[in-house]
Amino acid sequence: MKQTKWVSGSLFLLLNLFFLNLNAQMSGSKVGSFDQFSNIGSPEIPGTASYSEPAQTYSVVGSGQNIWFGEDSFSFLSKKMNGDFIIQTRVRFIGAGHELHRKTGLMIRTSTASNSPVVACTVHGDGLTSLQYRTKPGEIMKEVKFILSGPDVLQLEKKGNTYTMSVAHFGEVYQVQKLENIDLGADLLAGLFVCAHTNKFSEEVVFSNTRVFKTAPDDLVQYKTYLGSLLEVMDVETGHREVVSSSAISLQAPNWTPNGKTLIYNSEGKLYNFDLATKESTVLNTDFANKNNNDHVLTFDGQQIGISHHPEETKGQSVVYTVPVTGGVPKRITDKSSSYFHGWSPDNQFLLYTAERNGDFDIYKISKDGGKEIQLTTSKGLDDGSEYSSDGKHIYFCSTRTGTMQVWRMDPDGKNQTQLTFDELNNWFPHVSPDNKWLVFISFPKEVPADKHPFYERVYLRLMPIEGGEAKVIGYLYGGQGTMNVPSWSPDSKKIAFVSNGIFN
Repeated sequence: MKQTKWVSGSLFLLLNLFFLNLNAQMSGSKVGSFDQFSNIGSPEIPGTASYSEPAQTYSVVGSGQNIWFGEDSFSFLSKKMNGDFIIQTRVRFIGAGHELHRKTGLMIRTSTASNSPVVACTVHGDGLTSLQYRTKPGEIMKEVKFILSGPDVLQLEKKGNTYTMSVAHFGEVYQVQKLENIDLGADLLAGLFVCAHTNKFSEEVVFSNTRVFKTAPDDLVQYKTYLGSLLEVMDVETGHREVVSSSAISLQAPNWTPNGKTLIYNSEGKLYNFDLATKESTVLNTDFANKNNNDHVLTFDGQQIGISHHPEETKGQSVVYTVPVTGGVPKRITDKSSSYFHGWSPDNQFLLYTAERNGDFDIYKISKDGGKEIQLTTSKGLDDGSEYSSDGKHIYFCSTRTGTMQVWRMDPDGKNQTQLTFDELNNWFPHVSPDNKWLVFISFPKEVPADKHPFYERVYLRLMPIEGGEAKVIGYLYGGQGTMNVPSWSPDSKKIAFVSNGIFN
């Protein structure tokens, strides 16, 4: 469009926005991170798709007779994918609907042909949930039904010729079904779909927390090869996630500063300030300490930051230092190594850390000025991730002493050590909300060894009252090491920051 003299600047902008939005909804055009929108099987009422910022949500309106038998008719927002990958989303039907069997969900198919081979994670309007599939063109659709009705959290994963469908009501852990020996080909379409189950009406679905990414290959070497990263912020009540930055390299462990304006994360041995308003990162100067890991924590007043650096003089074993949050020359605190920093006391006088001494890992504390370390735990196994509550009355930590990694609490002197979680998951790094009401922690599947917290796992972020009780899932993601190793609550206790992983394009 060419601007003429009689079109004002503001009107010209509005017209451009109108046409951009229109283009985003036309079949075949790019929408958000998806490559194209298609009305497969030529439904009588063409569908539309749009993407909304800053909510980062997709709206898909679709008609279509059905996705069943040997041919399909529906609306599909898709992305070209190959290799192993995961697609995730959270779904919400808009309105009461016209047909009980209106359906939505996640889909992977060979092509946009109406009779294409397909695997679909499907949720119907009446709650029926199933893993549906067609292995050959024109073949009658088959399905595996779930007991769970009406889930709103969906995940579909391709790994080789195995397809895994995971579904949950928000707050609960996934229920899972798998299909094996399904060969849809190499170059596939993955995305979001809506089918009205009628050509008389359209149905609308809003998709949030949508991610499409490639996963780590089986031969990836941990700590040598890294996938890309999304720096995210989540509302802990609703579970809504916002991507604030992305990188092709590894970003890890965001802290939230007390003024609520900045996140501090580590990447490739350095620390960075991320300005939430400008979305820009700058290096936090730590002078000689350029091999920092993801154990870095701010004082409660935000003036100092404790770090864990791997100096040459200890043959690369971790040592705890402190440095002003504005940057400077780090001050060494622990004489012995290895020592991994995890928390400050609310009065800023003591530091908590996990240390390997005599072949065992326990929790210690030490004065901000260094000196003699004080051992707080003595149980066999790994004790890790220690953190003071904001009132200074308790220290929360995780321990493998009962066989799996679970969340524990103790007094500041190490007395009254009490287990708070008791499930089959491995629960790491409990972080206390500033209002002292909640714990958030990361949960690894039971298949991961209790004393390990590797990269690139299918993990949960869970929320629990600070006194213990039922844990609620608030985040379903691909991550692990570096996702949430450090305190990451917003100052108002309403949000958390974390990192998810994958190869994003």
